[in-house]
Amino acid sequence: MPAVSKGDGMRGLAVFISDIRNCKSKEAEIKRINKELANIRSKFKGDKALDGYSKKKYVCKLLFIFLLGHDIDFGHMEAVNLLSSNRYTEKQIGYLFISVLVNSNSELIRLINNAIKNDLASRNPTFMGLALHCIANVGSREMAEAFAGEIPKILVAGDTMDSVKQSAALCLLRLYRTSPDLVPMGDWTSRVVHLLNDQHLGVVTAATSLITTLAQKNPEEFKTSVSLAVSRLSRIVTSASTDLQDYTYYFVPAPWLSVKLLRLLQCYPPPEDPAVRGRLTECLETILNKAQEPPKSKKVQHSNAKNAVLFEAISLIIHHDSEPNLLVRACNQLGQFLQHRETNLRYLALESMCTLASSEFSHEAVKTHIETVINALKTERDVSVRQRAVDLLYAMCDRSNAQQIVAEMLSYLETADYSIREEIVLKVAILAEKYAVDYTWYVDTILNLIRIAGDYVSEEVWYRVIQIVINRDDVQGYAAKTVFEALQAPACHENLVKVGGYILGEFGNLIAGDPRSSPLIQFDLLHSKFHLCSVPTRALLLSTYIKFVNLFPEVKTTIQDVLRSDSQLKNADVELQQRAVEYLRLSTVASTDILATVLEEMPPFPERESSILAKLKKKKGPSTVTDLEETKRERSVDVNGGPEPAPASTSAASTPSPSADLLGLGAVPPAPAAPPTPSSGGLLVDVFSDSASSVAPLAPGSEDNFARFVCKNNGVLFENQLLQIGLKSEFRQNLGRMFIFYGNKTSTQFLNFTPTLICADDLQANLNLQTKPVDPTVDGGAQVQQVVNIECVSDFTEAPVLNIQFRYGGTFQNVSVKLPITLNKFFQPTEMASQDFFQRWKQLSNPQQEVQNIFKAKHPMDTEITKAKIIGFGSALLEDVDPNPANFVGAGIIHTRTTQIGCLLRLEPNLQAQMYRLTLRTSKDTVSQRLCELLSEQF
Repeated sequence: MPAVSKGDGMRGLAVFISDIRNCKSKEAEIKRINKELANIRSKFKGDKALDGYSKKKYVCKLLFIFLLGHDIDFGHMEAVNLLSSNRYTEKQIGYLFISVLVNSNSELIRLINNAIKNDLASRNPTFMGLALHCIANVGSREMAEAFAGEIPKILVAGDTMDSVKQSAALCLLRLYRTSPDLVPMGDWTSRVVHLLNDQHLGVVTAATSLITTLAQKNPEEFKTSVSLAVSRLSRIVTSASTDLQDYTYYFVPAPWLSVKLLRLLQCYPPPEDPAVRGRLTECLETILNKAQEPPKSKKVQHSNAKNAVLFEAISLIIHHDSEPNLLVRACNQLGQFLQHRETNLRYLALESMCTLASSEFSHEAVKTHIETVINALKTERDVSVRQRAVDLLYAMCDRSNAQQIVAEMLSYLETADYSIREEIVLKVAILAEKYAVDYTWYVDTILNLIRIAGDYVSEEVWYRVIQIVINRDDVQGYAAKTVFEALQAPACHENLVKVGGYILGEFGNLIAGDPRSSPLIQFDLLHSKFHLCSVPTRALLLSTYIKFVNLFPEVKTTIQDVLRSDSQLKNADVELQQRAVEYLRLSTVASTDILATVLEEMPPFPERESSILAKLKKKKGPSTVTDLEETKRERSVDVNGGPEPAPASTSAASTPSPSADLLGLGAVPPAPAAPPTPSSGGLLVDVFSDSASSVAPLAPGSEDNFARFVCKNNGVLFENQLLQIGLKSEFRQNLGRMFIFYGNKTSTQFLNFTPTLICADDLQANLNLQTKPVDPTVDGGAQVQQVVNIECVSDFTEAPVLNIQFRYGGTFQNVSVKLPITLNKFFQPTEMASQDFFQRWKQLSNPQQEVQNIFKAKHPMDTEITKAKIIGFGSALLEDVDPNPANFVGAGIIHTRTTQIGCLLRLEPNLQAQMYRLTLRTSKDTVSQRLCELLSEQF
């Protein structure tokens, strides 16, 4: 940058600033500013032409006045004129004024663009740098349209100076982030990758930032960057601090570049080339080794830089999840940070170990730190660190330590911060259910949970314990006895009264033989709580009373007297009054047989998927739920109507990997009493042939399950008595990968197991699916995994069908389900400002580009759930864009192999009418129609 001469000091500007600072009041300041504005206006309008120095000085004053908070409505043309100056200081002030004050809708934008083009073509590195900085600072769509094609040429040109390359890379990055659809991919993409080999580390740093962002959207275009990034990282990691003296920060060589390279490598799977993979492993081992070395400086900057590289290396190790030695070493390194005096390091260590706990290679290593984590839970002052400790205990939990971890969480719950109590309650409930070997322990745990933190026990928790008690005969008597004893406490939480009322109403007869819990005592105990409860709980207790009439005829008269009382028959609440009247009438006129039929014991619940997990995900938010929790949700052992899990006998059984036991089929269930009766068509196949029969029609509930997957990627797609099908999928740009898990729920082998993907002719042209074969034999209680690679060639409407055929006990089975691969899976969210959104909205005003649907709400109109569904659908949720804060707007780009389709959506809820109006605008009518159909079904 040229040196500033003495004549550029602008004494008049210095005097003006001094006058402003010396003003004693706001009124004096405004008076002085108005005087100066009048002077500047007269100079600009005067007949005498101003020289460059005067223009620069007055434009600087205007800029200073604007920064003080005053509006500036003139001087723009003079600033534009400064751009044509050949003096650096004058051109610099002109660009500075334009970057701050000129908006993209200005009439001067064409003149500004011409001046920028002239500077870019000048090959003067100083002028080119100023122009590139201006483009990046403004960063508007108009700037992207004008220069997105030119900047890549400057970036890869052989004669471009290093400083200009840096600016060009960062400028292109800015334009790509604001208008990705306007930055063309071309020959320059392969050349920009080679900037990773540039001798100038500043160029490499800027290029790495650009390539990382581009690779996240276009991984195939930049996959050659992996080997170059590994090579550059290796040179940095193995160099001494003196080798990279200009880029060494407190004895750490090029820490920022190292972090960026490690983040770039996280965009890709482990390298397939053994040489590259070996070199990367050496780099990561070197970084871990350096972490063990004594610090070369006691300054905090040294430790910060060193740890930044270390944590990013650990993130890459976790991302690859393929090197057991590195994973265990990373875990041990993080374990040392758990007791570090620096709070931020403890927080980051706990957060990283949560992810490590999901790996089969490092799960056992994580468990060795359980005592340290428990101690952190008890002694940490920072609530955010304590919350991460809870997350880690939840992640490392398995059958071998479940009781210890649940006990520690319950102990901590009594003093936990109020903001995280509900989340801890949900996690305790999930762990108690998932790892319960003895269900008496599960009942005790949930009742203890209600006692300690009843206000934070959601309905899902006590619903779940009732479902499990009803579905398990062996625990019903114990549950009745336990809740009866718990209700005898002088002060009971209302949730405990609900659980007690429900369980005693169903199974109170199992403990009625004991004189201490006779029918009358049970009734009196429950009724003593009646007047202290809310209306819904009273309604439940009235249902319990009528159940008692059927279970215990000896208390019928007592209960009838309660129902007949004025406080019930004339209750102000309609629900309580109606129940009292109907139950009294039923107990009076119905015979014993009719009562026994109407009030018979609740049948087992057919639902198998725990609603507590959904509650936890909703609380943490769709953007913050970790992959580990998704994995745990998939591999959770559901006890609702299922078999009792066996205790773990080996460490391998107690530490399932995310892929090894995704559906929770680690325990071998007993064979069902009777297999389903085959159809006549299936019987013929059984008798005459082992060949596959025709494709079966879609299984019942397939459409509903399909709709649930529109806004999520993981879960159970299908389940019956024999087979469970789970999905875990990820999508990026127009590519996707889906893991399908087939679980054998019986103790008998599945033979000739053949899953087939079926696509209609028009779907085959628009969607490429590649599958790997699976083992034709699936052992009892085991599961197999199938990987499906997906490529979206063009937009599509229909979904592929997954057909599974196999033999079970000599019987042919044929199941078909719709595979949830929908167009919105290839959505990439796009952040937009309000002005850009409505400008683009107006551009998509062609009638064929808009689809609108007005429909009745099918689910409760909850704001947070609506936000989560829009984000899960794939678009970015744009805050503070719509003038009506109750409306939701989103933006994104559908990526296919052939094109990119910009999409805007607007959802307008009407709470009074319980209706929605959904408007989709895209650049392709078929895409608008399909996205509108998919999203409308979610509300």
